[in-house]
Amino acid sequence: MQTLPYGSWPSPIDAALAAAHDGHPEYLGFVGAEVWWTEPRPTEGGRRTLVRRGAEGIAESVLDAPWNVRSRVIEYGGHPWAGAVVDGEPLVVFAHFADQRLYRFTPGAEPRPLTPVSPVGGGLRWADPQLVLDRGEVWCVLEEFTGDGPTDVRRVLAAVPLDGSAAQDRDAVRELTDDSRRFLTGPRLSPDGRRAAWLAWDHPRMPWDGTELVVADVGDVLSGGRTVAGGPEESVAQADWAPDGSLLYASDRTGWWNLYRDGEPLCPREEEFGGPLWKLGHRWFAPLDSGLVAVVHGRGATALGILDPETGEVVDAAGPWTEFEPTLAVHGERVVGVGASPRSAHEVVELDTRTGRARVIGAGHDDPVDPAYYPEPQIRTFGGPDGREIHAHVYPPHHPRCVAPGDHPAPYVVWAHGGPTGRAPLVLDLTIAYFTSRGIGVAEVNYGGSTGYGRAYRNRLREQWGVVDVEDCAAVALALAEEGTADRDRLAVRGGSAGGWTAAASLATTDVYACGTIIYPVLDLAAWADGETHDFESQYLETLVGPRAEVPARYAERSPSEHADRVTAPFLLLQGLDDVVCPPAQCERFLARMAGRRVPHAYIAFEGEGHGFRRAETMVRALESELSLYAQVFGLNPPGIPTLELAK
Repeated sequence: MQTLPYGSWPSPIDAALAAAHDGHPEYLGFVGAEVWWTEPRPTEGGRRTLVRRGAEGIAESVLDAPWNVRSRVIEYGGHPWAGAVVDGEPLVVFAHFADQRLYRFTPGAEPRPLTPVSPVGGGLRWADPQLVLDRGEVWCVLEEFTGDGPTDVRRVLAAVPLDGSAAQDRDAVRELTDDSRRFLTGPRLSPDGRRAAWLAWDHPRMPWDGTELVVADVGDVLSGGRTVAGGPEESVAQADWAPDGSLLYASDRTGWWNLYRDGEPLCPREEEFGGPLWKLGHRWFAPLDSGLVAVVHGRGATALGILDPETGEVVDAAGPWTEFEPTLAVHGERVVGVGASPRSAHEVVELDTRTGRARVIGAGHDDPVDPAYYPEPQIRTFGGPDGREIHAHVYPPHHPRCVAPGDHPAPYVVWAHGGPTGRAPLVLDLTIAYFTSRGIGVAEVNYGGSTGYGRAYRNRLREQWGVVDVEDCAAVALALAEEGTADRDRLAVRGGSAGGWTAAASLATTDVYACGTIIYPVLDLAAWADGETHDFESQYLETLVGPRAEVPARYAERSPSEHADRVTAPFLLLQGLDDVVCPPAQCERFLARMAGRRVPHAYIAFEGEGHGFRRAETMVRALESELSLYAQVFGLNPPGIPTLELAK
């Protein structure tokens, strides 16, 4: 065992390795008996390919670069493909990121466009497709821009002909609903094809605040729509039809997303069987032909289980996985999901409900380094202001062959997740390992407002964004310092998107942190609310901060850009120049107000990157720059890391 100062431990987990393992399989589906899914390719410009697991058990990409299977509907996207077997061959329809057109694809042939390009605003976009083969169509959500502004947009359910007749003709696309609702999910058809169900909601609500479950009759259009569940204070996260024609849905009417069948609870528990609908087509449950229901459920973590609706009993799949993503697909008695654990990255898991056997069938975890270098997380609950509980995952520095001298506490970085209506999952993340294996601890805080702990915990952030999240992160940081785990003088805060806001607000309103890393953040609330973001979140601040018409001063009071004079700690600001969610203008105004204040900082803007970095070269530079910031501020000496130049 070698004794070396924190931050100088040699690690085989470099930034390139962490970047190569960023992202995970997503959007599972069956094409006949085959399992298909999307998978990231960071070294190929960050595109997402479509992977097919054939009958022989071999998984292979079926779309070469530059094809990129990803939707931009509501900017965060949604399920981007659908498939079936037609005349013995797979038929797949997918959205291509570059032009957002729908394409028809059969392996061995070049994809053919099904939808036209619109020159207006953001164009035509499609998500959550469902093949309706007896009509020769694919039904999906259509997002159509009517002008150049981010909120000049309408959304409807639409039917696109599979014969390609709409490839150059917008009028050949049939609209199945009117545009009276601002947001919609894709339609789910009943087993007899006579009814369709979908979710809808309107500004200023977000889908975790309240949605309506709509059921309509299927004809040339979807008519007679009626709300059967949900409302302003009831979030229905998903709906689907059981084989017997009953309607299943996940509602949080009791304070927890639980499952219901035709309005009756199936398994009332204080845990979640649903989650925040950030992407259209998230799937937390899937009905099986047998009448059982595959479920992703849990409290603060998620498991894959099988629910018996008649008894309310849930039997979870055995295996090492401690977290499952909201993507499920079923075929017969087979269930596939995406699971991970603190010792394994996300992989495609198949559960055979007849045998109870679960196994990895795709994107299998393969340790790129000795797992002795992986962090060993602790699930912690801390006390916060007013006695409230704060959930966190603490990752102490860990190295199989290095320790720090003496009993000095370690430097720590507090991570604030994005959303803010999200949650930090307890899974293997090589970005965390990049720091912990060098002697820097990480604490992921599921601050008030996070999902996974019930609606009351989620609602703590209502009108309190920039207060509760900041207080909770600070409480965790100071508790770690007080107990001797973290060095009080070597604490940092870091976050992206809403987490970037929390990091910046923390630097502007507290003296807890010696430095911070702020990634594609919200910094100016008033400008963000005045049209400097996309439509989906354009009125999110009405609940996060408060009604603008009633509390206009609060938008300035909480904005880091309005209080740049309070920021005295060094910081790193990272931004994608193509970001339409948190645009570069937010960073540029903040930096202009920092001018002349002689606070050490660096600003790195990346061409071709949007909201969430996807390219390997971007992630490498961002990660190495972040480590260099901590090294300079904390007095560390990580070997082989380029020095980040800090301006004043």
